[in-house]
Amino acid sequence: MTEPSTGATDSRVIASFHLIRYAGVDAMRHMAFDRPALRRTRGLSFWRLLGTGRGRSMSLGADLRRWALFAVWDGEPALEEFLARSPVARRWRAEAEESWHVRLAPLGSRGRWGGRDPFAAAVAAPSAGDGPVAVLTRASIRPSRLVPFYRSVPGVDRELRGQDGCLASVGVGEWPLARQATFSLWQDEAAMTRFAYRAAAHRTVIGRVRGEDWYAEELFARFVPYASRGTWDGRDPLRARGGE
Repeated sequence: MTEPSTGATDSRVIASFHLIRYAGVDAMRHMAFDRPALRRTRGLSFWRLLGTGRGRSMSLGADLRRWALFAVWDGEPALEEFLARSPVARRWRAEAEESWHVRLAPLGSRGRWGGRDPFAAAVAAPSAGDGPVAVLTRASIRPSRLVPFYRSVPGVDRELRGQDGCLASVGVGEWPLARQATFSLWQDEAAMTRFAYRAAAHRTVIGRVRGEDWYAEELFARFVPYASRGTWDGRDPLRARGGE
């Protein structure tokens, strides 16, 4: 995928996801130092700095060299300004061993994150058609449900690794253990739907989530990933799809 061709007057709400790998584990300090800069960023309506897991989904293991930012912007100009002038983006360029950035047009969402609907002002994009889809699932897990939740993760993780049509995925989180999320890329809507509703372990977990009230809060959002740059584990999964 290439950089967007939208003009400077495009004020549609968009989102972005940035996955940054540093050379050393001391990158954890950026979780604290980046917050003031992000709070001052114009046009940034919602953001979360996120740690990442070692696997493709939520897990107990953390990769202390790899961190992520999920952000919602008032429009393309706000994101362009951030990438060009923010000290956060400047440090990514200077210090990142590897980075991957994707722009996301919201397709639809349900739920809340920290008591907010990050996409309340968004106008849903047209259907993704037969193109790729990005999915963000996020949950605040009740303390009394942490044990069954993490016992369920390995089975879902195995299904995800072997799932046809899953281009890439990463487990991310705000807090250790209790506030977890997954960002995933799918070849198309059909591939995403097959995993969501036909994968046995995933279907079982979803049933338990509802029946046993595992989550205090959750969010599910879908996007069209319309422009990407950089590499994720050595490649851009959106450029590599379908043998491109």
